[in-house]
Amino acid sequence: MTDLGGKIAIVIGAAGDHNMGQVIARALAAAGAKVIVSGRKREPASEIGGEAVTCDLTRRADVDALFDGAAARHGQVDIAINATGWGLMKPWADVTDEDLATMVALQFTGVHHMLNACLRAMTGGGSVIQISSATTQCLIHDHAAYIGTKAGSEALIRCFANQYGPLGIRANVVSPGLTATPMAAAAVATPGLEAAFAREYPLGRIGTADDIAHAVLWLCDDRSFVTGQNIQANGGLTLRRNPRPEEIAASVGAAMAAQAQ
Repeated sequence: MTDLGGKIAIVIGAAGDHNMGQVIARALAAAGAKVIVSGRKREPASEIGGEAVTCDLTRRADVDALFDGAAARHGQVDIAINATGWGLMKPWADVTDEDLATMVALQFTGVHHMLNACLRAMTGGGSVIQISSATTQCLIHDHAAYIGTKAGSEALIRCFANQYGPLGIRANVVSPGLTATPMAAAAVATPGLEAAFAREYPLGRIGTADDIAHAVLWLCDDRSFVTGQNIQANGGLTLRRNPRPEEIAASVGAAMAAQAQ
C-alpha cells in the first residue's frame, strides 16, 4: 500500500466537481499526503483535509505563486500533478487562431511553467506527473490541436526527467483513453458511443478516474524507480486503436434505432 504520509502534494486542475484532478487529490489524501488543490476556480478542500489555491496554469505568475507559496508554508513540495486539459474536438478547418493559442497556452506553455516552478519548490526531490492522453499514440479525427499539444507536454516531461533526475525528481506521464469524467460526460452519455470505444479496449471497458488515480499513486511512491516514462493507463487501448468516425456513427445509429423500437 502506498504511504504518502508527510508528503506535500499539489494537484492542478482539481477545481471541477468530480473531475479527474479531484479524484486524484482524494486518493493522495487517503494515502496520507497533505494536498493543495488548484484550478481557475477556488474549490473548497476541507473534504480532503487540504488547501485550495486559485491558479490559472497559463499565467506564470499564478503558477509561481502556487508553488512558491506551498514551499514557503510547508518547507518544500514533494508531488506535483497537472490534470488540466481542454478536450477540443473540432473539424481541422474550423479551428481558429484563438483556439490554437488557448490550447498551446494551457497544454504546452502551462506545463513548462509548472516544471520551472517545480525546480524551485522540489528541493528534496519528488514526483512530477503530467496527465496526457492515449490519443497521442492512438489518433482520432478532429482532435489535432489537443493531440499535438499533449504530445508536446510529453516531450517536456522526458526532457525534464533526463536533466533533473540527479536532483532526485522523477517525472512521468500518465495517459488515459476515453474516461468517464465530467469532461467526457456528454460524449459517454450518447447511446452507442461508449460501446464503439469499449470494443477497442482489451480489458473490455473504458477507464474511470479511479483507474488513473491508482496509476498516479504508484508513481508517487518513493519506491517507484521510474522516470521519463509514459504510463498507458488505458486498459490496453494503445495495443489497438480508437474507433474511426464511421464506426462511431454506426454504433450510435444502431443504439438509437434500438431505443426507438
